[in-house]
Formats: sequence, C-alpha cells, structure tokens
Amino acid sequence: MPALEQRVVMKLGPAAPWLIGGEWRAHPGRLVVAVLAIAVGVALGFAVHIVNGAALESFARAVGTVSGAADVQVRSVAPMGVDEGLYPRLARVSGVRAVSPVLELSGRFTAGGGDAGKPGVRLTILGLDGLRAMMVTPGLVGMPMGAMGGGPTGMDGVYLSRAAMSAAGARPGSMMRIVAAGRSHDWRVAGVLAGAGDDAMLAVIDIGEAQWRYGQLGRLQRFDLALDEAAPRGRVLEAVAAMLPAGAEIVRAEDEASRSDSLSRAYRVNLGMLAMVALLTGGFLVFSAQSLSVARRIPQFALLRVLGMSRAALRSQLMVEGAVLGAFGALIGVVAGFGIAAAVLVVLGGDLGGGYFRAGRVPLHFDAGAAAGFAGLGVLVAVLSSWWPAEAAARAQPAVALKAGSEGGDPRQRWPLWPGLVLLGGGGLAAMAPPVLGLPLFGYLAMALLLAGGVAIMPWLARTLVAPLRGLGWPVPVTLALQRLWGAPSAAAVALSGIVASTSLMVAMAVMVDSFRGSVDEWLGQLLPADVYLHVEGADAGGLSRDVQTRLAAIPGVKSVRFVRQMPVKLAPERPAVVLSGQPVKADPAAALPMIGAGLTVPEGVVPVWISEPMAWLEGLEPGDRVVLPIVGEVFVAGIWRDYARQFGAVAMDEADFERLTGDASKTEGAFTLLPGQAAGPVMRAVRDALPVGVREQTIIAEPRVMRVLALAIFDQSFLVTYALEVIAILIGLVGVATAFSAQTLARTREFGMMRHLGVQRGQIGWQLASEGAALGALGGLAGIALGLVMAQVLIHVVNPQSFHWTMETRLPWGLLAGLLVALIVAAAGTAVLAGRRAISGAAVLAVRDDW
Repeated sequence: MPALEQRVVMKLGPAAPWLIGGEWRAHPGRLVVAVLAIAVGVALGFAVHIVNGAALESFARAVGTVSGAADVQVRSVAPMGVDEGLYPRLARVSGVRAVSPVLELSGRFTAGGGDAGKPGVRLTILGLDGLRAMMVTPGLVGMPMGAMGGGPTGMDGVYLSRAAMSAAGARPGSMMRIVAAGRSHDWRVAGVLAGAGDDAMLAVIDIGEAQWRYGQLGRLQRFDLALDEAAPRGRVLEAVAAMLPAGAEIVRAEDEASRSDSLSRAYRVNLGMLAMVALLTGGFLVFSAQSLSVARRIPQFALLRVLGMSRAALRSQLMVEGAVLGAFGALIGVVAGFGIAAAVLVVLGGDLGGGYFRAGRVPLHFDAGAAAGFAGLGVLVAVLSSWWPAEAAARAQPAVALKAGSEGGDPRQRWPLWPGLVLLGGGGLAAMAPPVLGLPLFGYLAMALLLAGGVAIMPWLARTLVAPLRGLGWPVPVTLALQRLWGAPSAAAVALSGIVASTSLMVAMAVMVDSFRGSVDEWLGQLLPADVYLHVEGADAGGLSRDVQTRLAAIPGVKSVRFVRQMPVKLAPERPAVVLSGQPVKADPAAALPMIGAGLTVPEGVVPVWISEPMAWLEGLEPGDRVVLPIVGEVFVAGIWRDYARQFGAVAMDEADFERLTGDASKTEGAFTLLPGQAAGPVMRAVRDALPVGVREQTIIAEPRVMRVLALAIFDQSFLVTYALEVIAILIGLVGVATAFSAQTLARTREFGMMRHLGVQRGQIGWQLASEGAALGALGGLAGIALGLVMAQVLIHVVNPQSFHWTMETRLPWGLLAGLLVALIVAAAGTAVLAGRRAISGAAVLAVRDDW
C-alpha cells in the first residue's frame, strides 16, 4: 500500500496544472474578475508612472533649452528683474570666464502681424547680446534663414524655436506680433534656433531692442555665467553670492531639476497611491475568488490529502494558482497601462490634467524596469491574497471535508474581533502621523489599514447584526436566509470582502472629490463678487499702465474698478515661486479675500501681508509672525486666507505698500462693479476697446459665472483620472458581487436538493436566495459606505492638506451613496436568483446523490 500511495503522490505534481485548468474552465467568470481586478491596479499605477516620467523629462528638456548650457546662472527672484549694473561686476569676478546678460520675459504671440493669427500661444522671450551669448550659451544663438542675414542683433528680427515657428505658422521674413509685460510689438522672423530642440516655445531678440520695446530699460532677469575650468567652483560661487543684491540668487542645474520635479510631485504620488489602493482592492477580489474556489473544491482537496498530498504541497498549489492569476493580471495591466498612457497624453497631457506642465508633444517610452516593478506588485498582491484560502484548505480535516454539506463551515465557530480592531486602530494612528518628505505616506498607509480592518471585522459584524433578526417572525424564505447567513459566516465573509473593499474605495474617492469640488465652488463665489473681470496673460514683468487704468475706470456704466497686480516671486532656487499680489486689502481684508478666521490688528510701523493657506503650511507661519520676503523686505503676517488656485503659496499686500516697495504701478487684473441695471455685454466690449492694440487679444474678459464654469471644468479635468477610477471600482465591485454569489449558489446544489426532499418548493428557495443576496448586498453596502466615509476623512483632512496644503469641508453626495446601495442590493439579489435557478433546476435526487 505505501508503494501505491507513493506512485499516486508522484502523479499529483503533473496533475496540478490540469486541476487548475479544470477549475478555471468550469468557472471562468471568477477568473476574469480576479484577473481584471489586478490588471486595473497595475495598469493605473504603470500609466501614471510613465506618463508623468515622460512629462518631467520633456519639461526638463524645455527648461534646459531656455537656460542654455551655462555653468551657473544668476537670476532675479521676481519678473521685474534687477539692475543691469550687476553685469560688469559679475564679469570682473575672478574665475568667471564670460557673462551673458539676458532679458527673460513670459510672452504671448499672434502670427501674421495682426489679430487674424493665432492668439494666446505662450512662449519665453529671451533678449540676448549675440556675441556674449556665443561664448556662454551658443545654443541660444539664432541661425539666419532666407534673405534676412545677420544675427540676433537685427533691430526688428526674432529667432524662433522650431516648435514656436510651427505654432505661429511663420516662415523667414514673415511678421508676427509678440506681447509681453503689457506691451506688444511686431517682429520680423529672421531665422530658427537650431539648438533649441523640439519642445521649447522660445523667441530670441536683440537685448537692447527687447528692453526698449517691452519697457525693461535698465533691467535684466538673468545672467548666464561660464566659469574657468581651473578655478575652484565653490570659491567662485561664494564670490558671486557675496556681491548679489537682495533680489537676485544663484541657480544651478540641479535647482531647476528639483523645482520642476516638485511642481507635480504631490499630484503624481497621490494618483500613484490611489492606483495602489485600487490594486489592494483587487487583492480582496482575488481573495474572494480564491476562497470561493477553495470552498467548492474542499472535497477534491480532501481526496488529494487522503491519497498522500501533504499540507505544504496543497498550500503551494493554491499559492501557485494565485500567482498565475496575478501574472495574467499583471501582464494585461502592463499592456493596458501603456495604452492608457498613450491615450492620456493626447486627452489630458503629460500632467494627467493637473495643469502643471504646458509642454506640447510628450514622447512616450516603455520603461521596462517600472513595468517589471508594477507587474511584481500585482503578482505579490495576488499571492498574498491567496494565502488565507490556501491555509484554510491545508488545515481542513480530510475525513470531515469529504462529507457533503461541509462547505458552509462550522456554525459554532466564533470569528475573532481583535484582528480587525488592531488594523483599524493602526489606521487611526497612522492618520495622525506627519508627512514624510512632504508626502502623505502615512495617510495612505492609514487607508490601507482601515480597508484591511474593515474587511477583517465583517464576519463578526455579519453574525452580530444578523443574530437579533432571526427570531422576528419573518416568512419562511427570509428566515432560512437569515439562518444561513448566521450559520455560515465564512461564506458570508468571502462575499462581503469584495463588496466592502470596492465600495469603500469608491465612496472615499467620491466623497473627497465632491467635498473638494463643493469647497472650490463656494470659494469661487467668495472670490468673484464683481460683475466683470479682466486678466492680462503674459504680463508678469509689467501690466496695464496708469493711463490705461484711468481709461478703464472711466468707461460708462462702471461704478468702480478694483485693480490687482500679481507677480511670481521665488523664495528659494529649488522651489516653485509663490504669487505676490498688490490690491486694495488693508481697509477690509474680509471683503477682499476669503479669510480663514479673524485677522489681527496691524501694529504701527509694519508692512502687513495676508498669506494663503498653502503658504502658511509650507513656511510654518501663523498670524503675528514676521518674515522677510524678497523684494519687499520684512513683513507682518496679519491673517490667512483660503486659496485653491496656487498650491505653493500666495501673499497679498495692500496696493499702496506694493507700489512703494516694488516701484511697480502696473496692474494685471481688474474687477468691475457696474451701475444698477447696467448690462455686462456693452461694458465688456468697451473694456476691450480701451485696451492697447496688441494687448487686447491677450486679455481675458469674462463674467464671473463664465469664469466659475471654466474653473470647475478645469477642476473636473484634473480629477478625470479619479472619476475613471471610481467608475472602474463600481463596475468591478458589481461584477465581483455577481460572480461571488453565483459561485456560492452553485456550490450549494446539494443543500438545495436536501431542502426540496424536505418539502421546500423551488420558488421558496428562490426567495431565500433573493433574501440572502439582498441582505448581504445591504450589509456589505452599508459597511462599505461607512468605511468609505472614514477613509474619505483621511483623504480630506490628512492626504489633501499634507499634499496640497489646503483644507476643505466634508460634503456628502447623498444621491450617489443611495444609488450605490440600491445597485448593490439589486445586483446581489438578482445574481443570487439567477444562479439559484441553475442550481435547483435539476432533479432533487441527483442533487443529493453524493450523500448515498
């Protein structure tokens, strides 16, 4: 006999693939759901990674093109620049081989010399001295084309990068209008910037001509330095830093790389983490599918154990099944992720709709290392999700498992509550942890622990909630359903795990997005109280002059105008700029800004500023603090206001202080309050006519309702990936519910046969199944919604503040939550009935034949 057992055991190894294939052929629905669940998480994570990686690479190339090949740069911290007298002082520093002065402006262009061209295309304008640029940044020197000749010193000549040339529809010799600093000028295209690459939108003009035409006489924004190779770099930079004025700083290539990376880092990490949470949810669906498969095959495994298969071999076989599921899902996910990335670049751009980059074409490359990493994560999640079902199958006693009716488990078994409580408690503790490197890593750990804890307590919760309902005098089918749920908690737990996991993820994201959108909508209502608004694009270095402001204020039908000047200011070379604005705010800050709490009384002799919520978070500032800001010096923080538009901070100061400290009286925005009864349309046309020629086509004039719709449309686009993730979670959750109930119902064929022998009618069994499905759908839906609301609080009050440095109030999408609950109940009940019709369609004698 031992020899026979040995021969049988030797045959079990080659039979394992046959056993796996037979199970999957019999129940392909569960296979498809489990594979798709893993594939979705892998695809989303891989797509987010390669899209943003490609965008960062493209953005870095564009920044590198604009910066040229200088060894180091000295830049002004604000667009208004610094005194050009710094140039000869830098040139005399020992160890500096050459210096190229640069006027750098943000501009817009139209083609063809008039309004009929393409308005509003953004580009960077560089004013260069061609001879000095040739010694430091030769890639920025233009190549003459056609009959123009000369170099960038041509008085009205402009050299364009290939991308700008194509966007303008220009050719050598043609005219194009470029607007910058609130002024416009028509330039003749002299040639192309051959060294600018394919991504940069760049125009190079003679430096003196650019200073004159755009009102920048005596001012420069940057100095490109070439250092002597023999000179010690550190000592040279120390000498340069010692002579810099307060409005200038040294910028190295690594600083630019750090700044461009930090622009979208939080956005990228959050999308990647959401994809990983989706992958974790897929793991619970794999657990559900594997548990159902194991429950149905317990007699088969018992037979294998009797024939000599060891516990370890059985456990390994089931783990291999999970690994194969994960491998299929990972392969599909990698392929789908690359396809999604290609589509996303066309629809949303390289920042996934976040609005951080404005690069045109973003080349996409397949990252084999990242693909292997995400595929490995998918396989790992599937294997870990298969461990518990494999352990349960290995622990089952063969003699008991071979008996019919053992699939439901022992009703006397008590499911422990403590593992779920430990996981939930760990999630609560993780939610209170600070950010790591500016990222909410513990916040996402909290979500994962809460999700695992919520699923872990479901067996205990299901039995606890069902127990008091059993003796309430229900009809027979409902009583049978409740007795079944109470007596087979393991089966209920398997079905509930997939429901709770997918539902909670979807609810958490839906509540967070709805709360964020509602807060933004309310904030826009506070921010846009006027009747008509004006915003000049590309006017960082200078906007509307006093004469233009006077003309605009004198337009008939205008009661008052509130002008604002905004400019970006860098607090550190490696960080994105904050926005400094001058506006009428000192008299009544609450009327001018959406304040958070009450502001402080401003002491005498200080310059008050009101900082945005992200600024307070990033700089660790509170009302009453004093801080030194570039350009303006020491200021007093008088209050904090809510700002959802600028993630890296904004500072508002009264316009009188702004003009006195910066010397800039121009404006970039205007809010028009109209006389009672005055229509907005005629005033908007008059405002446009009053603007200087060339500036008007670069100016946005709109009513607040239009701006509100546009802002919310931008919001929806930036959260398009999140919306897609919600839909996917709903679909996979509903399909998972359907397959779970279908598998459980078919596995109970013998149970239904015995019930029919005892006189229970087919219709009553159908009602029992519908009641079971509805009860599980309701229980799982309510638990998933409750858990999702808790996870949403982590997203709203931990992840968002730590990622984007703004807060919001919780808003609940009641319609969506109610619709989701109804959909889960209907799907669960309907699936149970449909699967039950197949399970009870055969003869009762055949259904119980295994008991003879």
